[in-house]
Amino acid sequence: MNKTYEVIITGARCAGSALAINLAKAGLHVLLVDRSTFPSDTLSTHTFFNNTVALLREMGVIDKLLATNVQPVRDIKFQFEDTVIEGPMPKVDGEENCYCIRRTHLDYILLEHAKAQKNVTVIEGFRVTDVICDDETIIGVKGVDSHNKKQEFLARLVVGADGRSSTIRKLVKSERKISIPASVGIYFGYFSGFLHDNVPKFEVYKIKDNTAILFPTNDSLYVIVGIFSLDNKALIEGLKSNPESCLRKLLTNHFPNTTIGARLQNAELVEPIRGILGYDNYWYEGMGKGWALVGDAVCFKDPGMAQGIHDAIYGARILSNILSAYKGQSNPWKQMSEEYQKAIEAEFMARFHMGCQLSKNEPISEQQDAVNKLVSSHPLAIEKLLGIYNYANEPAALEEELARIMRSIS
Repeated sequence: MNKTYEVIITGARCAGSALAINLAKAGLHVLLVDRSTFPSDTLSTHTFFNNTVALLREMGVIDKLLATNVQPVRDIKFQFEDTVIEGPMPKVDGEENCYCIRRTHLDYILLEHAKAQKNVTVIEGFRVTDVICDDETIIGVKGVDSHNKKQEFLARLVVGADGRSSTIRKLVKSERKISIPASVGIYFGYFSGFLHDNVPKFEVYKIKDNTAILFPTNDSLYVIVGIFSLDNKALIEGLKSNPESCLRKLLTNHFPNTTIGARLQNAELVEPIRGILGYDNYWYEGMGKGWALVGDAVCFKDPGMAQGIHDAIYGARILSNILSAYKGQSNPWKQMSEEYQKAIEAEFMARFHMGCQLSKNEPISEQQDAVNKLVSSHPLAIEKLLGIYNYANEPAALEEELARIMRSIS
């Protein structure tokens, strides 16, 4: 039997590495394992807003992240049919800039920072095959290392930070609390030579049952995203045989009165098109006897919300704070699990339900169109809308502002 740790974290990308960093600073001894080796890529929107920049700065990694030739972004542009809502993201903790940093950079830099903590041991290329139990309590993991050698490790707590297909979640049989399937497919590519819309910005266009999302990333590349209905069987078949041509046609032919087609014409695809056909928005029980889940392992929402990286890093902070508060106490699983579940639901649930609405891919109703037009003509309403995305305010703040505007009109 190998060394015993206080916490074992499976999954060393942004959720797992952030948790390891926070726990190490709180004085806990951590084993961090991942089946991958780094740097390596993963399917991700890799977008985060300025509130997440504040978290990364506090963690001590922002300077290295900004050295990866990435374009700062301050503005967001939404176009819903013919209505444009555009403005700067509200400032959070003194931060103005937002970024789209590829996961090859983000995860690697976070992992290297975790390795630098004296209380963290990292094993890359380690695949977890099972958990070790003492009656009903999880007390460790079994797995196979990069040399195909079987190993076992013990800990007071095992954390699954291993993504949407979490092995730990399956092994501990975490209860699924919510599951809402999406009715869309998402395909994207990295393009060079794609021009900015006046200035670098996040761009989201929703026309009928199609959505385009555009944002600049590292090395002067743009991420070009096409979102479409799963009912579009012809498009899906075309994507299988010629994904680049189909993505170009979708974005050129189905977004009239935008500049997407013209800007895409001279852009060059630099990596193969990637994507996913359908997915579930879900929420699982976050903690039990000897185990916990963080990041996409515990909840996943529509990628169009661009909240995955933030929620992984902030969720790691929530879990770390709870574990630190109960450090040294004898197995207070019930209290900790209740506190953790309450905290993550309070922080993330409102935007989870917003993501579920996006995943329905419903046409914009007359009522929503009227609301969009109202928002677009009032700067404070725009600020409140954009502030939902960087946690500067809750959705209720936008509702209150719209109610104020309606009262002033009447």
